[in-house]
Amino acid sequence: MEALIPVINKLQDVFNTVGADIIQLPQIVVVGTQSSGKSSVLESLVGRDILPRGTGVVTRRPLILQLVHIDPEDRRKSNEENVSKKNGRLNRGIEGEEWGKFLHTKNKIYTDFEEIRQEIEAETERLSGNNKGISDEPIHLKIFSPHVVNLTLVDLPGITKVPVGDQPKDIEIQIRELIFKYISNPNSIILAVTAANTDMATSEALKVAREVDIDGRRTLAVVTKLDLMDAGTDAMDVLMGRVIPVKLGIIGVVNRSQLDINQKKLVADAVRDEYAFLQKKYPSLANRNGTKYLARTLNRLLMHHIRDCLPELKTRINVLAAQYQSLLNSYGEPVDDKSSTLLQLITKFAAEYCRTIEGTAKYIETAELCGGARICYIFHETFGRTLESVDPLGGLTTIDVLTAIRNATGPRPALFVPEVSFELLVKRQVKRLEEPSLRCVELVHEEMQRIIQHCSNYSTQELLRFPKLHDAIVEVVTSLLRKRLPVTNEMVHNLVAIELAYINTKHPDFADACGLMNNNIEDQRRSRMRDLPAAVPRDKAAAGGSQSGSVSEQVDGGTGNWRGMLKRGEDSTGDRAVSQSPFPSSPQRGHAVNLLDVPVPVSRKLSAREQRDCEVIERLIKSYFLIVRKNIQDSVPKAVMHFLVNHVKDCLQSELVGQLYKTALLSDLLTESEDMAQRRTEAADMQKALQKAGQVIAEIRETHMW
Repeated sequence: MEALIPVINKLQDVFNTVGADIIQLPQIVVVGTQSSGKSSVLESLVGRDILPRGTGVVTRRPLILQLVHIDPEDRRKSNEENVSKKNGRLNRGIEGEEWGKFLHTKNKIYTDFEEIRQEIEAETERLSGNNKGISDEPIHLKIFSPHVVNLTLVDLPGITKVPVGDQPKDIEIQIRELIFKYISNPNSIILAVTAANTDMATSEALKVAREVDIDGRRTLAVVTKLDLMDAGTDAMDVLMGRVIPVKLGIIGVVNRSQLDINQKKLVADAVRDEYAFLQKKYPSLANRNGTKYLARTLNRLLMHHIRDCLPELKTRINVLAAQYQSLLNSYGEPVDDKSSTLLQLITKFAAEYCRTIEGTAKYIETAELCGGARICYIFHETFGRTLESVDPLGGLTTIDVLTAIRNATGPRPALFVPEVSFELLVKRQVKRLEEPSLRCVELVHEEMQRIIQHCSNYSTQELLRFPKLHDAIVEVVTSLLRKRLPVTNEMVHNLVAIELAYINTKHPDFADACGLMNNNIEDQRRSRMRDLPAAVPRDKAAAGGSQSGSVSEQVDGGTGNWRGMLKRGEDSTGDRAVSQSPFPSSPQRGHAVNLLDVPVPVSRKLSAREQRDCEVIERLIKSYFLIVRKNIQDSVPKAVMHFLVNHVKDCLQSELVGQLYKTALLSDLLTESEDMAQRRTEAADMQKALQKAGQVIAEIRETHMW
């Protein structure tokens, strides 16, 4: 199981190369207040002075510290990183038994630990400034030594309350957010550092640890500065867990003082003095406290923690590898043969456009109707229902009908209803069908435009790689649709004009309607004849030298009873008086007549004959209008399909090839978007890193895990 920590270090190195935090790796995060001794604890674990020291804020960037244990005998050959290859031969190995490496300096080897400390200070100031500002960009340091145990630690800035120097006013919030970024990782172990000369109950480190680790399963407490407690007090209760219990335990250590550091006291000497202090002050707890016990405990905790996290880690890496492979596939390969690529993209787009119209597209829309289904909906639901909602007599009043009848007769009173009035009125009504028909063409044209975007977004994602090609294709298809729109509108206009050009009163459906109407009128006439008073002869032969009964019947059957124009309650002295007074508004009644008045006043009640004539015309208009509406409802969709939809389907590919497949345009059209190449490179790097991580984890044998 000792091999697990190097495995995690390898994984960290793999993901550091791509600069990604997508995998939450097991590591130990050191948390504590400012100047509580966090960096001193880390130096004790390393056994060397490697960290900047001083008062106030010293650690101002996260330091990810990997400790790698090596055997002194075979250190030059056991780790491939100890040597560098150049021109096919090995350069000289590392001088000395301990060395360090930074991620940001690539393969540079540091054998002088004073140089490591200076590099940390320089790198901190490079991003955080030379005053007291902080940064969340981590520094990666790897230490190889035979005197360390395998560990991965993260040193964080200390918790502070009051901004100093050029620190921002929200420095406390910034540091807390930085700490939570690391300790919120469920795969991390929290090392909560608290000074022994402060009250344990006021420990900020334990407070923030409990906020993310409520049950305390991954928190280990370290009590520093045991030698600085007030005289007469000790940390026995704290170390025994009687004050605040911590599940993973509480370990006490003794740090070097600032005077010891100034006098260059070695860490090894400090560890020896620490052991002597513990034996003297806490003899019963000496073997369960101190720096060496802390190192062994951390090593054991980290190994067990890695073992528990490994299965989930392996699954996560496999899932991410599949996701990035899919992402890489969507970005496509770099273009080699531009000519064939362009032709392939054009053909694919044209085919997908046609399939969307036909309903056989690969990507079926579930949120709304699109393509051919929407065109069908426009034809049969939108357009069909709109036509059905058009009232055959809409905008036509009875007075309008009567006026048209009278205008059609000229100065002569008509015996029959003039046919010209019917034609005039029915054309006016049929003309109303043109506007919804043209609106239908417009709706289909809009849907054909929407299909372009649908194909770009869902079907041919390769087009998104080449924004100029995408724009050019959209322009060509839009232009083709724009050219077909006037042609289709003209055809639909002609369909209505054709209906207006010839009113076919011999149409079978119209003839049937006329026959039925004549029968109804005849029935009404007979009924009216039966209702006449007995004093009036039914054959009307005695009416002032009138025609024979047969002629009278013809007149009555054709244009209605002339005498029926009299009001029923009107007094009459004889048939002669009736014939001399055909209109109720006779000047003989003593009223002045204005000859400029409208012939048919709106307020006047229609006579029976006028009422009957209007009804005849209205029924004929309605009957013929329904016939024309049926024709238009059938022919307009057919015209739109032929002149617009099918024509675009048939000509789309040839139009695209003719407009775009030109040598001069190849380079320009197949220019990738600026960030596409970068995203492809990043995705490829991440994919390689995940594959490498998968191989690293796959190397772990079951014997290592248990």
